[in-house]
Order: sequence, then C-alpha cells, then structure tokens
Amino acid sequence: MKEFFVGLLAIIVVLLLAGVGVLLFPFFLLLGIALRFLVLVLVGLFAIWLVGKLVLLLIDSLKKKDQT
Repeated sequence: MKEFFVGLLAIIVVLLLAGVGVLLFPFFLLLGIALRFLVLVLVGLFAIWLVGKLVLLLIDSLKKKDQT
C-alpha cells in the first residue's frame, strides 16, 4: 500500500510541475523576447561606444603625427 501512495504522489508532483510549466510558458516566451531586445540594445550601445573610441584614437594619432 505504501508503494501505491508513493507512486500516486510522484504522478501528482509530475502533473503539478507540468501544469506550472504550461502556465509559465507565456512568461518565458515574453522573457525571451525581452532579453533578446535587451541584448540587441546593449550590443548597439557597445558598437557606438567602440566607434567613438576608435575615432578619438584616430584623431589623437593624427594630431601627434602633425606635431612631429
């Protein structure tokens, strides 16, 4: 009888976890979209910063070249 209740409890736990997973699917879908957008924004900001850094480095190197 003990094995029956343990098996029943295991099946109930699996069904509850599956139900929670189904209910959380839209949340995970939106979270994935939001994270993709956030990563794209961060990569864009990094690219803009990198271009500015390279331009300033180029300007400084041209100024030093003109002074010599």
